[in-house]
Amino acid sequence: MQFKNNTKRGNVTIQGLRSFKDTLPKNVKKIINKKGHIYSETLGNWRYIVGDDLFKVCYPKTFKNSNKFGVSTLMVMVKRGHEVDMEYSKKDILDKMNSFFGYSVVEKLKFIRFDDERKIFSKKDLHQKNVAINKYQNKINDVKNDKVKKSLIELTRVFKEK
Repeated sequence: MQFKNNTKRGNVTIQGLRSFKDTLPKNVKKIINKKGHIYSETLGNWRYIVGDDLFKVCYPKTFKNSNKFGVSTLMVMVKRGHEVDMEYSKKDILDKMNSFFGYSVVEKLKFIRFDDERKIFSKKDLHQKNVAINKYQNKINDVKNDKVKKSLIELTRVFKEK
């Protein structure tokens, strides 16, 4: 029996259940194939791998598979001041990751530090008066909507800080 190649037909549809990977868009498939399941499993189980203390101060950023030029590397973002703790627990993290996956997945850990400076505005800052120049302050006071008025005051405060 000969099979006829019909080029005018589009995708062939199959009745029944489709696998999950067939339902994903092409761009998502490329990302998953490139990063692999190792990175997603590492993200999902990061608390178990590093423990509760280190979980609060670090998270995995990227994973690079081994190739002919280098070894498999996991890059971890570490909050400033906790680099020494991560350095001391490096061997434990490598052992836990490799035992979690069942084979030698990660051969090297690389740490990148980041500053965790979040400004939290207090209520006093939001209600601060005379932030803007008097000419604009009168126009802001004429606004009847309270939300718009507060956001304009906040905007002028940010500009004044710069």
